[in-house]
Amino acid sequence: MRTFFFAAALAFIGLLASTPAALAQTADPDIAAKYAIGEVKSIDAAAKQLIIKTDAGSMVSVTLSDKTTYKKLAPGEKTLANATDLTFADLGEGDRVMARGTVSADQKSVPAVQVIVMTKGDLAKKQEAERLEWRRRGILGVITALKPDTKEITIANRTMAGTQSVVIPVSDKTEMKRYAPDSIKFGDAKPSNFSELKVGDQLRALGDRTEDPLRFNPQKVVTGAFRTVGGVVTAIDPATGEIHIKELEKKIPLTIVIKQDAVLRRFPSEMGGMGGFGRPGGGAPGAGAPGGGGAAPAAGGGAGNGAQGQRPGGGGPGGPRPGGGFNINDMLERLPTISIADVKVGDTIIVSSTQGADPTRLTAISLISGADTLLAMLAPRPAAGQAPNPAAGLGGSGISFGIGLP
Repeated sequence: MRTFFFAAALAFIGLLASTPAALAQTADPDIAAKYAIGEVKSIDAAAKQLIIKTDAGSMVSVTLSDKTTYKKLAPGEKTLANATDLTFADLGEGDRVMARGTVSADQKSVPAVQVIVMTKGDLAKKQEAERLEWRRRGILGVITALKPDTKEITIANRTMAGTQSVVIPVSDKTEMKRYAPDSIKFGDAKPSNFSELKVGDQLRALGDRTEDPLRFNPQKVVTGAFRTVGGVVTAIDPATGEIHIKELEKKIPLTIVIKQDAVLRRFPSEMGGMGGFGRPGGGAPGAGAPGGGGAAPAAGGGAGNGAQGQRPGGGGPGGPRPGGGFNINDMLERLPTISIADVKVGDTIIVSSTQGADPTRLTAISLISGADTLLAMLAPRPAAGQAPNPAAGLGGSGISFGIGLP
């Protein structure tokens, strides 16, 4: 539910044709000379005023008048040809709007001549449909090899039956995007190309399996350089959204920053009875492995990626995969979402983030609490007389939950 739903709106015939200055770059990409885009945060019916919040966090006051017109646009539409009329009374909090008008010099207000609306309900339906498509026709893994001459990517795709290598050939027709440093949102991924890929990157692709189950033909590829760490929570500051941990392997302190779009989940301790996920010496669960739908997101738990659907049939997420069993990352994405209030001091967590400027601060994309059980399941069996290593489950675990879903 981000600005890209409005990208096509900027090309409407006549919408900006008479105002080239509207395309000028501003400090906030959602604000230009002749429009502001954001989510409706509050509605003052008496004053006929909206407060909208851009994706960059700017608050803009939208003043409406009797001459303001309202148009409802379905997500994915590229022109106003199929737009329908609305009234002020039809607006709701959570709707995405483009308020057209002359934006004030301080970019804090705009008297709107027209308001183009994508309703919260329509956006949620489109987002869920896209997520289901990425789950049904997607693959997720870590890049293990690159062939620049043939533009072939090999990934390690971890399933509950073990790790399989899958080859993904890309072409000039493949849409490629990449997470920027400190970015946490799927929608923020920038256009990319094969030359930016590196071994160790995480990759999520949308496409189709071939007759060879170890090859995958992609239509879209999203990649990123992510950092996955485990640690024990030492302090929590809900006011600042920060979780302080002692990292498991190097025993160093790290600060985990939890923003609105981060997805927090809890791994149920009762799943520990499933045994190892294809680890050496461990059994691989069969078709009875859990993968049920997650609960609705708790407040502050990152609703952006938290909604879960029913598990599709064979070949879908959490279901049987050609060439291998169940996918551990699909299963993790189906765990119930929680909020920062559900994380407690002493909890073991796994957190994924992009590689940021400060190595001691991680902006969380995904976080799993109750991870001591998960790490124990992923870790190889220690040699006789060797003490268990709580961080061993991270090494080569195949956990690739850095790249979220739309």
